[in-house]
Amino acid sequence: MKLEKLGFFIVLLLLSSSTSLAWFGSSKNKISTANGRNSILPYEQSSSSSSSSSSSSSLSPSFLNRFRSGSSVVFPVHGNVYPVGFYNVTLSIGHPPRPYFLDIDTGSDLTWLQCDAPCSRCSQTPHPLYRPSNDLVPCRHPMCASVHQSDNYDCEVEHQCDYEVEYADHYSSLGVLVNDVYVLNFTNGVQLKVRMALGCGYDQIFPDSSYHPVDGMLGLGRGKSSLISQLNSQGLVRNVVGHCLSAQGGGYIFFGDVYDSSRLAWTPMSSRDSKHYSAGAAELTFGGKRTGFGNLLAVFDTGSSYTYFNSNAYQALISWLTKELAGKPIKEAPEDQTLPLCWYGKRPFRSVYEVRKYFKPIALGFPSSGRMKAQFEIPPEAYLIISNMGNVCLGILNGSEVGMEGLNLIGDISMLDKVMVFDNEKQLIGWAPTDCNRVPKSRDVSI
Repeated sequence: MKLEKLGFFIVLLLLSSSTSLAWFGSSKNKISTANGRNSILPYEQSSSSSSSSSSSSSLSPSFLNRFRSGSSVVFPVHGNVYPVGFYNVTLSIGHPPRPYFLDIDTGSDLTWLQCDAPCSRCSQTPHPLYRPSNDLVPCRHPMCASVHQSDNYDCEVEHQCDYEVEYADHYSSLGVLVNDVYVLNFTNGVQLKVRMALGCGYDQIFPDSSYHPVDGMLGLGRGKSSLISQLNSQGLVRNVVGHCLSAQGGGYIFFGDVYDSSRLAWTPMSSRDSKHYSAGAAELTFGGKRTGFGNLLAVFDTGSSYTYFNSNAYQALISWLTKELAGKPIKEAPEDQTLPLCWYGKRPFRSVYEVRKYFKPIALGFPSSGRMKAQFEIPPEAYLIISNMGNVCLGILNGSEVGMEGLNLIGDISMLDKVMVFDNEKQLIGWAPTDCNRVPKSRDVSI
C-alpha cells in the first residue's frame, strides 16, 4: 500500500547528540545569512509599488486593533489528491524574500524548510535550499517550549532550540528554530513583512512513499508554533485558519475572516484532543442508514491525502460496499495496487462521475448547537479516485494498519469542494460545500 504523508502523528524531540549539535554549535558552522551579514534587520520596507507595505512592528496599537478585526490572508493552492498526492502553497521567506513551495499540514504545528546550514540530508527541492538567518530561537524561549510541548526539556546549547519532527510514515526533519521574515499580502491591500519562527531542517528522511517535490512543510495546527498562532499573537489576524481544496486540483487556504459563518455547519472542537482539529461523538451513516458506530473521534488533517477509519468502522464499510456492489457491473481489481481496494468496469473509467451511480454517500453526524446533528457528508466523489489503470479505488483506508488505533482521520479526499474553517478562538470547526476554484480576492468576497 502506498501511504501518502500523514501530518497527524507528530513527535517532537530535543536533540541530545553532540555530533548532531556540532552543525550549529561551533563558530565555524555558525549560521550566516546568504549575503554574509550577521543578522537580518527585522521589518524592512518593501519596494513593492502595487500595495501598501509596512512591517508589523511599525504599526500603532490602534491601527492593529482596526486591522485585526477584519484582516485576512489568502493563498492560492496547487496540487490534487491523485496522482500528485498533496497540496502545496507558495510563501516568500527570508531577506531578500525568496519563494518556497510548502506542503500544507493542519495536523502539525511547525513550519520548516530544507535548509543549507549546511544540509546533511536533503531531498531535491524546487528552489535552492533555504539560507537561514542567524537569528536563532534560544533554547529557553517559549517558542522552543511549544515545539517540545513541555517545559521540561534539556538544553545542550542554550542559544539555540533544536527540534525533530517525525510523521506517521517515518518522514522526518531534524534542525533548529530560527526567526525570519515572511512577506504576506493581506486582502485589504496591505503588504507586511512579519518576523516569525520556522524550522531550519538540515537532516531529512524521506521514505520513497512519502517523498514530495516541495521545499518544506507549512504547519497550521493548534499549537503556539503554528503560523496562524504566531500571526495571531502579533495581533494581525484572528486565530482562524481554513482551506478549500478543489476536486479539479488547486484551491486556496486562508488566515482570518474570509467566510460568512451563517452559511456553515458548525461543531465544537473535541475536549478529548487539544492538539488537533478534532470533533468528537460523531455518528457514522452509510447511505443514510445508521451503522451502529457512534461517539467516533474524527481528526481533520490536510497532511493526509486519504481518509482513515478505525478498524471496526473500516470493516463495516467494506462489508456494506460488498453488499451494495453485488450485481453491479464492476468487479474487484486485485492487480491494481494504487490503493488497497479497487474495482474495474467493462471499460476503463475516465472520471469518478462515471461510476458514482454505483455508490452511495457516507456521512458523519457531529454535535451542533441545535437539535439536529451537523452532517459532514462524504459523497462518492469524496471517497473514490480513478487510478492510472482506469479503475475506481476506495480512498478510505484502515487506520489500524498505520497505528491510528481507535482514531478516524478525515483527509484531503473527503474535504474536497468544501470550505473548511477551524476557529481556534471559538473552538469550532465549520464546513460548507462551495466552489473551491473561486479564490477570494478581498473581504467583499464571501464564501
